[in-house]
Amino acid sequence: MADLLVGQVLSFAADPFAEGPGAARIWERGGVLVEAGRIAALGDAASLAAAHPDATRHDYGAALISAGFIDAHMHYPQTAIIASWGKRLIDWLATYTFPEEARFADPAYCAEIAGRYLDMALAQGTTSMCSFATIHPASVDAFFTAAEARQMRVLAGKTCMDRNAPADLRDTAEAAYDQSRALLQRWHGVGRARYVITPRFAPTSSPAQLAALGALWAEHPDCLMQTHLSEQTDEVAWVAALYPKARDYLDVYESAGLLGPNAIFGHAIHLTTRERARLAEVGAAVAHCPTSNSFIGSGLFDMAGLKRDGLRVGLATDTGGGSSFSMLRTMAAAYEIAQLRHVALHPSQLIWLATAGSAAALGLGQRIGSLLPGHEADLVVLDLASTPAIAQRSARANDLWEALFPTIMMGDDRAIRATWVNGRLAHARALA
Repeated sequence: MADLLVGQVLSFAADPFAEGPGAARIWERGGVLVEAGRIAALGDAASLAAAHPDATRHDYGAALISAGFIDAHMHYPQTAIIASWGKRLIDWLATYTFPEEARFADPAYCAEIAGRYLDMALAQGTTSMCSFATIHPASVDAFFTAAEARQMRVLAGKTCMDRNAPADLRDTAEAAYDQSRALLQRWHGVGRARYVITPRFAPTSSPAQLAALGALWAEHPDCLMQTHLSEQTDEVAWVAALYPKARDYLDVYESAGLLGPNAIFGHAIHLTTRERARLAEVGAAVAHCPTSNSFIGSGLFDMAGLKRDGLRVGLATDTGGGSSFSMLRTMAAAYEIAQLRHVALHPSQLIWLATAGSAAALGLGQRIGSLLPGHEADLVVLDLASTPAIAQRSARANDLWEALFPTIMMGDDRAIRATWVNGRLAHARALA
């Protein structure tokens, strides 16, 4: 049985950073036909309804139908400590993150938080994400199990640390390799799951551990590798002291075999000229985490410069260093940070980053992130008049971009009319 979603429909055929708003195709009264978990067709609603009279119709009126949001970098184990007060990165890890992650030694707690996080993500219109787990294999199993129950396409991996962390959160080079390999064999490519090789970051991994994970990645190059890079200046200095022979922070990873086209680096704010050029040369991706960067005081990401350099850039909440589960709020923060760099990101660029841009950064651009025939049917339906403040502004809009921008800047979970995952309705906002 097919479903026909009707409303305003937004689809991208190209990158608006390169092509401008014209990269998007918009149907004011459009439809998306969904069959067997995939997008079968999209176009004029009346034409699709006439061609598929037996399809179940879901009429969302003037709401906007888009590809579901994709969070390119986050930590589901930090769900319960989001918005914890103060601290720089290293202090924040010691004060909040590590004590919370120690609780994931309990498989029941892993399952509780995994389910809680994924349900909140769906309520925010997020249909896919790339997550760090903890050092505990059970934390990976719980996340993939919960996502499988919700039919979500997710990426995750065991976080590996063997130094500069509490004793109960350290593994070894051997355990990192063996446990990551076992989890990879259990989950990678099973259903909608993809395993990601996951050293937390250079300060918490010894050279031996980074090399072991580099060897594992060489054996399974179709996996992604995720880690952190140049988030704060004191972190960069710490890495330089720990790895005095490295040319720079990125060189630490490259020397261990942890740089390539399937690598995605979180933050990437304080990059040297050499690092920027090398990331572009190998085709690696970076994840922009704007609410986290402002909340922890990390710095201003150079969106325009990195896109100009040819890097793939995804958008990310960085839960729980980030201060919101909402990709709408994350888009708003990306706009604000770009403004501080004297660049005004267009609404088309912002929503592209949260959908097709993140999908491309995660190597999934041929599967999700765009409303295109054959793509997996993960969609979000946005109410562009979800609050009185937003409604009064969008009512004056001259085009879709003017109507969408107030929702990007002021929207929250009330703007999520519905979330569809793998061709089925996964979340619907209760209407008053």
